[in-house]
Amino acid sequence: MFRTSFNDGWQVRPKVNPFAELAGQSVPFTPVTVPHDAMLDRWRTEPEGEVTMEGAAGAYFPGGVFEYRKTFVVPEEWRGRRVLVEFEGVYRDAVVFLNGDYAGQRPYGYSQFRIDADRYLRFGEENEIRVEARAHKDARWYTGAGIYRDTWLVVGEVLRIEPEGVTVTTPDVDGERAVVEVVTRVVNDSIEVRTVPVVTGIRDGAGETVASDTSRVTVLPGDRATVRQRLYVSDPALWSPASPALYTCHVALGDVDEETVTFGVRTLRLDPRRGLRINGEGVKLRGACVHHDNGPLGAATYGRAEERRIEILKEAGFNAVRMSHHPMSRAMLDACDRLGMLVVDEAFDVWTGGKSEFDYSLNFPEWWERDIEAMVAKDVNHPSVIMYSIGNEIPETGSPFGAAWGRRLAEKVRALDPTRYVTNAVNGMLAVMSELGALQQQALEQAAEDGAGINTLMADAGDAMNAISASELVTERTAESFAVLDVAGLNYAEARYALDRELFPNRLVLGTETFPTRIDGNWRLVRELPHVLGDFTWTGWDYLGEVGVGRPQYADSDAPGHNAPYPYLVAGCGDIDITGHRRPASYYREIVFGLRAEPYIAVRRPEYHGKQWTGSPWAWSDSLASWTWPGSEAAPVTVEVYSDADEVELLGNGNSFGRRPTGEAHRFRTEFEIVYVPGELVAVAYRDGVETGRTSLTWANGPLRLTAQADRETIRTAGGDLAYVTLTLTDAHGTPHPAADRRVSVEVGGAGELIALGSADPWTETPFGVTERLTHEGRALAILRPTGPGKIHLTATAPDCEPVSVVVTAEEQ
Repeated sequence: MFRTSFNDGWQVRPKVNPFAELAGQSVPFTPVTVPHDAMLDRWRTEPEGEVTMEGAAGAYFPGGVFEYRKTFVVPEEWRGRRVLVEFEGVYRDAVVFLNGDYAGQRPYGYSQFRIDADRYLRFGEENEIRVEARAHKDARWYTGAGIYRDTWLVVGEVLRIEPEGVTVTTPDVDGERAVVEVVTRVVNDSIEVRTVPVVTGIRDGAGETVASDTSRVTVLPGDRATVRQRLYVSDPALWSPASPALYTCHVALGDVDEETVTFGVRTLRLDPRRGLRINGEGVKLRGACVHHDNGPLGAATYGRAEERRIEILKEAGFNAVRMSHHPMSRAMLDACDRLGMLVVDEAFDVWTGGKSEFDYSLNFPEWWERDIEAMVAKDVNHPSVIMYSIGNEIPETGSPFGAAWGRRLAEKVRALDPTRYVTNAVNGMLAVMSELGALQQQALEQAAEDGAGINTLMADAGDAMNAISASELVTERTAESFAVLDVAGLNYAEARYALDRELFPNRLVLGTETFPTRIDGNWRLVRELPHVLGDFTWTGWDYLGEVGVGRPQYADSDAPGHNAPYPYLVAGCGDIDITGHRRPASYYREIVFGLRAEPYIAVRRPEYHGKQWTGSPWAWSDSLASWTWPGSEAAPVTVEVYSDADEVELLGNGNSFGRRPTGEAHRFRTEFEIVYVPGELVAVAYRDGVETGRTSLTWANGPLRLTAQADRETIRTAGGDLAYVTLTLTDAHGTPHPAADRRVSVEVGGAGELIALGSADPWTETPFGVTERLTHEGRALAILRPTGPGKIHLTATAPDCEPVSVVVTAEEQ
């Protein structure tokens, strides 16, 4: 079937009760281009009374019901053909109407779905499609709302290849050749017997044909047929994270239909002695959990936004992402294929037991099977996908009925795709939630025997979670739920890693969610224990909602607790902030992974020196890679240095503050207590007395400058492409000045428009759809969308700075 973008020409408004409209209440529609996040257009609201999970989870954005509409002309020549409208994602409880008639619905906000439109269409005339979407207390994070992923108009003949009807697998690969099995599903809605040729060709990355085959298929009236072809590729280029070689497979169904899919040739092996092997090579997963929002864009899923996230995550040392806690977008899957990022794609955050008042648990029993089918159909040709996760922190996993549900889901996945592995991200504490009181009493008694008290036990919430997860009760209650899986996913339960090797010698383990502050110890376990496949930190990329779980906190905080009060916006626990800027934790992780030889300097904010830290296990130190702290001259300051070397020396303006041990035995870090003196700070790493690397921080001094840097000079007009322009305040030498924040104004002209102006400010009421905002730590980010071919001009201004301009060229594909 032939697909054309259906993204343009939409309008949106908050849905109005029709009776209210009859009474004269009117809410106008606003023109939009999808992908679009309707929730970002709502004003955030300060909750009355204490902070609630519902408000904090959604970043204090109000829910609502949103109505989209679009008119389009259907050519007369389409009469008798099959016409579908495809939605890659509508959040949530989507209901679709065509020309006023109900045409279909989809409760789950993360599943792609199609509407069989031809029966409702007026051929040769104008038609109207209307989509309603609802979002209200139905998730534990910021979800956004509306048509937030791409839409497509899909047209085909009565004899056609089904949508997503070509599946490519490589069941047999060796050094000389790869067997490529191509399965094509054909449907015949005509009243005639149809026999047509099926011509299949495989091309390599250079576009050269490397294999082909021709077959014939006869399809009876009103029936379906499956065509299975085996092709052979000599000397195949194998797909791997280090070398993501891709092939294309083109299938022509006579002269009536065609389909092209991208795939990779690679093998997967799994056993507790050698762990995960890709193409015969052992791989440890350096993983990042990520949510689906794109920071200043909200939930809107542009192809370039997804690609940019994967680029930055891979540059930071990650080789795998776990989409948490819902199926990944097509655009991100495509990026992972191209860039060599492994994927654990997750189906659900809830099954039958709800976590929010109106979440997907209300729909799960009826819809789970169709949503699993949609996820697998989307993923099956992507070589980056190595594992499906059937759930996240599902409380039912601690019960026999929950284990039965897990078995049902796992077997459904295997029936659809037997080439990949199945996991489930289990939180042992939640699995025995009803018996936590008894477990806590047992832990207290054990602590008393060990000479510790409740304060010692609960000093770190991670220790408490680990103690519960490693208990005999959790071992017993989760045994069957883990047994239905290929890989046992463990959330915050590294205490089980070595334990499970003894108790369950055939069990393979994956740290599906871990504290960022524990990566050094976790990674040591991953390296030493072959049955532990990897570690996925919470989180690789910061996100909207769950506000403040990773924020800095001190004993005298005005708002202590798990969540931060309004107007806090972000979780604050990402290695990379919502604008794509790497934070100190990211460089520390890169060193722990063994991917960075140079040391790294992070300076704790001097104004909090000496205060008692009370941050959560998701919170990194309150530090910044800066030596510019105006107003703190001669004040004491703590300097953190990260390194895998034996020791590091710290020098300030050429004066040595001595050497301190680092490396794995010292958690890859050390601290220096010094006094802030402007100038240059240098860290030098030594191994066996020999310098192995150095890094420096220089204070920003002199006149302030505003700089603007586009991520690329040329972008495309289609395919969800965007231009990201980073605005930075610096001194005359280009040294960033994080302590000189200014209000930055942006004007955009030419062949593009400004769709977001954001920063990583966690405490702000400024929306993203503005043309002026305050920088945060000296930075802001402008995001531009092309409106056609030509030059896009951006000019930015800030007080005390000369204006700066950037030109980006948008070219047609």
